[in-house]
Amino acid sequence: MFDSFKNLWRIADIRKRILFTVGMLAVFRFGSHIPVPGVNVAVLSAYFNQMRGSVLGLFDLFVGGNLSRATVFALGIMPYISASIILQILGTTLPYYQRLMKEGEEGRRKLTQHTRYLTVGISIIQATSFAIFLQNLSVAGTPILPSSSFFIKISIVVTMTAGTIFLMWLGELITEIGIGNGISLLIMLGILARLPQQLLQFWRMLRSGALSWIFGFGFAVFLGLVVAAVVLVTQAQRRIPVQYARRVKGRKIYGGQSTHLPLNVNTAGVIPIIFAQSALMLVPTFANFFKGQMWADWIVNVFNPGGFLYNALFVILIIVFAYVYTAIVINPQELAGNLRKYGGFIPGIRPGRLTANYVDKVIARITLPGATFFAFIAVLPIIVRNKFNLPFYFGGTSILIVVGVALDTVRQLESQLLMRHYDGFMKKGRIRGRR
Repeated sequence: MFDSFKNLWRIADIRKRILFTVGMLAVFRFGSHIPVPGVNVAVLSAYFNQMRGSVLGLFDLFVGGNLSRATVFALGIMPYISASIILQILGTTLPYYQRLMKEGEEGRRKLTQHTRYLTVGISIIQATSFAIFLQNLSVAGTPILPSSSFFIKISIVVTMTAGTIFLMWLGELITEIGIGNGISLLIMLGILARLPQQLLQFWRMLRSGALSWIFGFGFAVFLGLVVAAVVLVTQAQRRIPVQYARRVKGRKIYGGQSTHLPLNVNTAGVIPIIFAQSALMLVPTFANFFKGQMWADWIVNVFNPGGFLYNALFVILIIVFAYVYTAIVINPQELAGNLRKYGGFIPGIRPGRLTANYVDKVIARITLPGATFFAFIAVLPIIVRNKFNLPFYFGGTSILIVVGVALDTVRQLESQLLMRHYDGFMKKGRIRGRR
């Protein structure tokens, strides 16, 4: 394993990708300490300390605490996620977007462009709502926004919108030039940014006697088991046997070997978790900006994290988005057509339409338990936190995102190694091929 990490550093191309990714993530953390103009950050942080466990507190967790500090990245990358959700839904309903999804690279380019435009629009709406929210808020009589002039509000909206656009560009740049999915890495880093502070707080509570050492040990074991289960299910596959018929061309014989078609139990990964979380946060976050009005308070109370309705909707949305995203990623008709084109077939299943139906049935069966497990892990820690009154936020969504993104990044690093190292990722030996 250590030799493999050494090999990663020896290959110049991979080394440049890793250094570029680390540099861009460092830029993200640097920008997380630049506040927007005109906001009393100390008073705003005090307000968010009272709002832990609420929708705003949950949103603040996903943006790495930028919202509570009112930085230029206060909105994070969540407007981009919301725009992606909207376009994914439109892609299943409107014929225009359905055609774009089938047009290959050109269609994908147009969808990306529409996603960017929609991200800008959502960012402007959320930034404007946040500015209005700050104007009407105070803690112990001290206003969070000392000056409510029009110029200050415009500065907040422009700065936060520009910060989201910059993060969107940064994420796409990491995906293209660096290692891993840039958007997912930014979300993961935002979650991990508050981890040291929470661990320190947990340690202080153990030392002061606020929490027993037995509970601390049990909690650590429980957390380790949850992470192990997530890794196990994320790596689980349903392998469909595939046989390739022999073909004779001249003096050469092609095919004839047996292989398998790997289908992940959770093909969509952490995307349904992020989509479901963003969808649930969108409405109450907007309503929270009009706090004090009856309809807004009702929405905030109904969508309170940890409540029955919130957890039920969270589970349902995760399962629905898992099926939707899996259907987008894997096309059984196209897969069956490719198998038939290259002379492959599933033993006992006729090629063509019957193969596509069989693959579709298998995907539907394995997606349900995978999505249900992820939904269970996502809501379980919330229930545990509320039951034991833990003073810090502990969410299964955070665990799923961090573990999923980490595994995806490791897989990409492994694929980069396999392209240059014929002995495989775990095999010791020198690197062969061009460096």
